[in-house]
Amino acid sequence: MDKFIIEGGRRLEGRVDIKGAKNSALPILASTLLVEDEFRIENIPMVRDIVTMKKVLETLGVSVSFDGNSVYIDTRGAVGYEAPYELVKQMRASYYVLGPLLSRLGRARVSLPGGCAIGSRPVDLHIKGMRSLGAQVSVVHGYIEVCADSLRGSHVLLEGANGPSVGATINTMMASLRARGVTIIEGAAMEPEVVDVANFLKRCGANIQGEGTRKIEIRGVQKLSGCKYRIIPDRIEAGTFAVAAAITKGDIYLSNVECDCIESILTKLRETGVIISKDKWGLRIRMDGDIMPTDIETAPYPGFPTDMQAQFTSLLALSNGVSIVKDAIFEERFMHVPELVRMGANLHQESDYVIIKGVPYLSGAQVMASDLRASAALVLAGLAAQGTTEISRIYHIDRGYESIEERFQSLGAEIWRLKE
Repeated sequence: MDKFIIEGGRRLEGRVDIKGAKNSALPILASTLLVEDEFRIENIPMVRDIVTMKKVLETLGVSVSFDGNSVYIDTRGAVGYEAPYELVKQMRASYYVLGPLLSRLGRARVSLPGGCAIGSRPVDLHIKGMRSLGAQVSVVHGYIEVCADSLRGSHVLLEGANGPSVGATINTMMASLRARGVTIIEGAAMEPEVVDVANFLKRCGANIQGEGTRKIEIRGVQKLSGCKYRIIPDRIEAGTFAVAAAITKGDIYLSNVECDCIESILTKLRETGVIISKDKWGLRIRMDGDIMPTDIETAPYPGFPTDMQAQFTSLLALSNGVSIVKDAIFEERFMHVPELVRMGANLHQESDYVIIKGVPYLSGAQVMASDLRASAALVLAGLAAQGTTEISRIYHIDRGYESIEERFQSLGAEIWRLKE
């Protein structure tokens, strides 16, 4: 496995282009299974999860080829109905093929998902969505099996104990496109990635209304077709690079950013003392003074995203005061905390929140990444720390950030990858 070596303490300056949203790209790639046609999807991030989804589609009989950050997909001809464990265990988002296969073939068999180890993320809401459309669903030998002679529109509430489910909203939306009648999803996720998927499906001929609200209405259609589409920018990547500017007392311009999608992140950055200026091409993120403390509680969109909690924990570890970061969405998303403590952070975890007492500096240390966003948090801490930081198990960060070390190098960071 590869590892990162970081010589910290360098002020980051320059410009970085934000890549396409991984959490839009994955379901959009899966949704091409709905149609026997050709597609060209642009602004695809070249990350490990995209490669895994490519393998899933190819296993199902789809032709997939890349041209830079664009992908050409040909779904014409017969496709399979089973996504095997060997692939799905690598990435939870593989289950996005469930809805499209059910819609197109009337059946699907998909292994229970894998992905980051950040607590229980049950598939019960996905099953509820499929059943609401008239599908028979069973879990057998570690696989979800769904089948239906025909699908019919219905009314379904998809809000769970921890709020709306992005995955279940998208999967149910995809499965319902050809169902007879009208499907209404109540308690739908409002995330920009859900809106992006809906816009893609509408480009293919779907009749969808209400995306971006808690209520989405889908009217079944007889015909869908292929199309050309461009993925939205990745708001979590934008937030990560913005925190990099703050934690290194740097000055970074972010291009290819949709500012409205990251307002909750920008609000918290301003509270820490970051200076933010916007223009029609992007954002300038600059930190000149001390990092100020602030309290954060994650929430479904438009609230503060759980995917940015770990990065802000690293930032606030260097603040001039005491902060509290609460994440009730994923109960085990604090696995970066003991690693940051190894670097000198003063953190105390209690259940679903962490008390952060800022320290003057962090010290480089040997640390281990546990999941995608924890990896980003450790890289950020290493960039700001005194001395050398060695981060192992960085395959996690490769799942969601394209060429992350090269892009930080372009900003002045001393970071490089070593093969182990």
